[in-house]
Amino acid sequence: MTYDVIVIGLGGMGSAAAYRLAQRGKRVLGLEKFTPAHALGSSHGGSRITRQAYFEDPAYVPLLLRAHEMWDQIERDSGERIFHRVGGIIVGDPDSGAITGSRASVEQFGLEHELLGASQLRERFPALRPAHDEIGLYEPGAGFVVPETSVAAHLALARRAGADLRFEEPVTHWEPGRVTTSRGTYEAGHVVLCPGPWAPELLGDLRIPFEIERQVQFYFTPAEPFAGYPIYIWDRADGTSFYGFPEHDGAVKVAFHHGGEICTPETIDRTVHAHEVEAIVTATRSPMPGLAGTFQRAATCMYTNTADRDFVIARHPEHDGVTVACGFSGHGFKFVPVVGEILADLAIDGATRHSIALFDPARLHRP
Repeated sequence: MTYDVIVIGLGGMGSAAAYRLAQRGKRVLGLEKFTPAHALGSSHGGSRITRQAYFEDPAYVPLLLRAHEMWDQIERDSGERIFHRVGGIIVGDPDSGAITGSRASVEQFGLEHELLGASQLRERFPALRPAHDEIGLYEPGAGFVVPETSVAAHLALARRAGADLRFEEPVTHWEPGRVTTSRGTYEAGHVVLCPGPWAPELLGDLRIPFEIERQVQFYFTPAEPFAGYPIYIWDRADGTSFYGFPEHDGAVKVAFHHGGEICTPETIDRTVHAHEVEAIVTATRSPMPGLAGTFQRAATCMYTNTADRDFVIARHPEHDGVTVACGFSGHGFKFVPVVGEILADLAIDGATRHSIALFDPARLHRP
């Protein structure tokens, strides 16, 4: 069977790529190892932060400006609500990396924001109890997206545009122009790989030392109201940095960012242990004492980390007919729609108008 493009992996990035390619009239085959919008990779958990006050690097901001436009478009086209604009607050010491980096981004791009002192934070958001020397950067345009709804919406739109999507069909081998699965062999002019935590397995020839990190998402019934609150990232001086969300679907969600066990998709421990719940309760007890009221549940996911925590998005350096998107390092989902657009550009035209030099895999090659 012959297609214009085969997309391997139909999670956040792959589903968006399949849609954008099919929307441009390409004959697309999408292949997924599991069921649609599954909970075994990195595109689940009910909520993912999106913001433009980007402390990681101001170079990401133009992509985020485009992504926010595209979330609105996807909602219109699919009829699904994906983006919840609830605002966002980043809290930390004035000299912390999260605060200084966020200020650099908002000032460079003129993003709407407010700087709030500790007393202002407590007055506006009573559930937050910052230390006297902590400040907050509030971004009214931030919020969260629902990953499962995003994946489902992009898949539905891809199928509507003519894409052939196949699930529970793992890829056993790929090469430029040809992909073999558990069910057969397919040919295409181009292959797009969005493998998530399976990147070490499927993209070994990139010679990039990806690190797969187990993360845990915790859900609580709060002891005080959190409805109507913004998303938050708390960069604490003691190293216990965490992020979380307002009440959504009957729970508040909170998690640490990085610091998880190194694993593989096959060896990850899917059981969440009592000491892990106690760790997040302890970390949030002082700054947000009403958050971790009654524990409801927890879920694991995986980060696919690069050494510098920046993405890999490029034409494959050794195969002109192959494009890759991986290594999103725990902060990628907010970029889903614009990454889909970039991947379609690269697959069809070999270039994109978006600035992606930061994501060149050559920077990470091991000898």
